[in-house]
Amino acid sequence: MPESGDRLRANLRLSENTQRTKTNPGGLPSPSLSMTSQKNIAILRVTYLRGPNIWTYRPVIEAWVDIGTLEDFPSNTLTGFYERLTTWLPGLIEHKCSPGVRGGFLERLREGTWAAHILEHVTLELQNLAGMQTSFGKARQTSQRGVYKVAFRTRQEQVGRAALQAGRDLLLAAINDTPFDLQATQTHLADMVDSLCLGPSTAHIVDAATDRQIPHIRLTEGNLVQLGYGSAQRRIWTAETDQTSAIAEEIASDKDLTKSLLKACGVPVPEGEMVKSAQAAWEAAQSVGFPVALKPYDGNHGRGVSLDLYKETEIKAAYELAHRKGGGSVIVEKFIAGDEHRLLVVGKRVIAAAKGDSLHVLGDGVSTIDVLADQQINCDPRRGRGEDFPLNLVVPNESAEVLLELERVGLTPESIPAKDQKVLIQRNGNVALDVTDQLHPSIAAAAALAARVVGLDIAGVDMVLEDCGKPLQAQQGAVIEVNASPGLLSHIKPSNGNGQPVGSAIMAHLFEPHTTGRIPIVGVTGTQHTGRISRLVAWLVHISGNHVGLACSEGLYLDGRRVDARDSSHWEAGQRILMNRSVQAAVFENPSTTVLGEGLAYDKCDVGVVTDVTWQAQLKAFDILDTEQTFKVARTQVDVVLPSGTAVLNAHDSHALELAALCDGKVIFYALSESHPTLVAHRQAGERAIFVKSGAIVLAQGMQEVTLLSLTSLKPSKAAQPEMVMAAVGAAWALDIPAELIAAGLRTFESNPQKTPY
Repeated sequence: MPESGDRLRANLRLSENTQRTKTNPGGLPSPSLSMTSQKNIAILRVTYLRGPNIWTYRPVIEAWVDIGTLEDFPSNTLTGFYERLTTWLPGLIEHKCSPGVRGGFLERLREGTWAAHILEHVTLELQNLAGMQTSFGKARQTSQRGVYKVAFRTRQEQVGRAALQAGRDLLLAAINDTPFDLQATQTHLADMVDSLCLGPSTAHIVDAATDRQIPHIRLTEGNLVQLGYGSAQRRIWTAETDQTSAIAEEIASDKDLTKSLLKACGVPVPEGEMVKSAQAAWEAAQSVGFPVALKPYDGNHGRGVSLDLYKETEIKAAYELAHRKGGGSVIVEKFIAGDEHRLLVVGKRVIAAAKGDSLHVLGDGVSTIDVLADQQINCDPRRGRGEDFPLNLVVPNESAEVLLELERVGLTPESIPAKDQKVLIQRNGNVALDVTDQLHPSIAAAAALAARVVGLDIAGVDMVLEDCGKPLQAQQGAVIEVNASPGLLSHIKPSNGNGQPVGSAIMAHLFEPHTTGRIPIVGVTGTQHTGRISRLVAWLVHISGNHVGLACSEGLYLDGRRVDARDSSHWEAGQRILMNRSVQAAVFENPSTTVLGEGLAYDKCDVGVVTDVTWQAQLKAFDILDTEQTFKVARTQVDVVLPSGTAVLNAHDSHALELAALCDGKVIFYALSESHPTLVAHRQAGERAIFVKSGAIVLAQGMQEVTLLSLTSLKPSKAAQPEMVMAAVGAAWALDIPAELIAAGLRTFESNPQKTPY
């Protein structure tokens, strides 16, 4: 089940479940379930791989599971299992699996597949049912019989872990024919998604960033997200950005001040007064002229707003509502007839516009207004609680605005309207009808001006208009509110048609065209002096004029200054570098244990250095048992090289040579001799290579050669390790650092971190 944009890669030498037979060793048929006792699946360990890893480019959970005696019971031997599982999870028909077609996984179930593979798909489906769409998953057998690695994509670690456990329980219930409460499980997981995952508006913006190849880092458990890395980063908090002015937000929350500023700049606004008592509201209404509207002085998004008021009792009641919602003064202003419209301004232009309409119920002579609201309004699938729904549920007994509206006509939620009697439920707060393409330019210009006057880079401008397709001057239109951090969902998921490209507009606002918020990143993998190579690369990049962050086994560095002496060749240290606004370039050492245990700290890099592909004893803990499997770990570093980037590979390592064909960008080979066959062929193709010639390091582009410096000019420790030096030189050259600067950096680099100049 490949996920779009992901390169699926095997991680162990043993083949996938699809290549296994459905018989026991010796060719004997598998025994039936009735011949054995109840089955079990043990989850041995669970690891969250936060960055690119041996499975895929994106975060996954890797679980080691022991299926025990189920190793002898593929799915086609389990009586009734297929029917029970597909009854609980009919959505499994959408899983393509290895056949690559709809229903492919169900075909595998019927033919016979193993419990670990089924657990992968069940876990994915439970996440989908909870509202967290995922599709990538893999299951691979380990060297121990019955023990598998199951990897699956998840967008939130805690939800993924809970889905795994629930998937195991559901699978065992289907195998052993025992009860399972799917509804309770689904509800629990959905609640976790609502509370732990990015909100739909923020997720929409992040998806737009991904479409532009802009990386992101979630900075909190809420909706604060970093887009881009280091000094190129920007930040969003739902519909607020790091350009959103705190002063502008304060102005927007002060409705009276907002109105006075807009009026001064020629933006039409309704006349009104600010009051502090119900009696004063009635007096102001008489002064302004009927009908009037009341709203909180410090409020937004239409909360506590009452419209089209004439009577003293309803005006005083509206005052109490607005005061309760806003907690302060109340504004009484002239009511303008027309429909409410919400215009989304991003930067200097209107991106989307939505129109509201009033809500009514039609009496049947039998049902109460409460019941009619459920039957005629809340049955709309677009309505619900939470940000996933563009329209809210209407519960008359829970809405002061609805209660006030009903009271105006002498009704309550328990009233039973006569047959065919039309009852107004709500005048506003139902803005979800997209009218972006109908908007007259003069109205868009007024909204954009209103946002600029307040000072907001992203604003929701509420206007009352008779017809949004007519010029503003030809109707009694006015701006009634300017909101900071506007709601986006009504534009992303309108009640009609397709949503507007809000996320891409925000990306265009934050990032110049053709930019991706990236800084130069170098990753170094292997076992040959990779910590020292990383430090040397960082030094060469630093003296070229960049503020450099470095995370390696020798510590955490900023511009050559060691700020943490502990081993920093891990994900968390890498994230510290990428979140630092002063960092203009970054270098990371990525040992195999980091790739296997955490994933890379970055999504893509400009340069990937692989010194060698060598198996080490500590890889046994990950069930990596030989060089062939180690190759698939080292491959991760090359797989994330950008198409515009470069892989720097040691030509003396035969497995490193094989990585060249997997690189999306260019390749620089290095070797001790210019006569190395790989270098010769590479240069004949016009590509770059580095080698030692006559005791000096030489840079070659095709047949052109530039002598960088003599090894004798280096300190003995570096001169004795020319391959280490060439690997670092290759990374610097790939970043287009001039040869003169590279040579100067090699001479000034100090191996002792306490003596490195900065």
